[in-house]
Amino acid sequence: MDARRASELLEAERERIVRALVGRRPTQSEDLSLTDAADLGSDVLIAELDEGLSDDLREELAAVDRAEARLAAGTYGLSVESGEVIPDERLEALPTAERTAEEQAVFEGRVEQEPGESGSPS
Repeated sequence: MDARRASELLEAERERIVRALVGRRPTQSEDLSLTDAADLGSDVLIAELDEGLSDDLREELAAVDRAEARLAAGTYGLSVESGEVIPDERLEALPTAERTAEEQAVFEGRVEQEPGESGSPS
């Protein structure tokens, strides 16, 4: 994938994540004394879910930062594990991909690594 296209994809991904993060800003109830216990419990649950989603979005943003660093270093599109080329189709779908699909499956524990294969799912 050429650097211009990779940069476009990463910028679009960054914009998507930032928009989603801004939309996750927690809101405070104006007068908790008027809020019944069930509403307060719901508010706490929603706040916890929002915080979890915000954490996920911040992790995605960090992945964009790492991908941009690889782009600047000239290693974007190469697996961080093996150095193998990550197919353009995968990068179009997931611009922050750090591994080939097969390596990612092993990394996530969805597929066991065959004996004798190099690399470790760290």
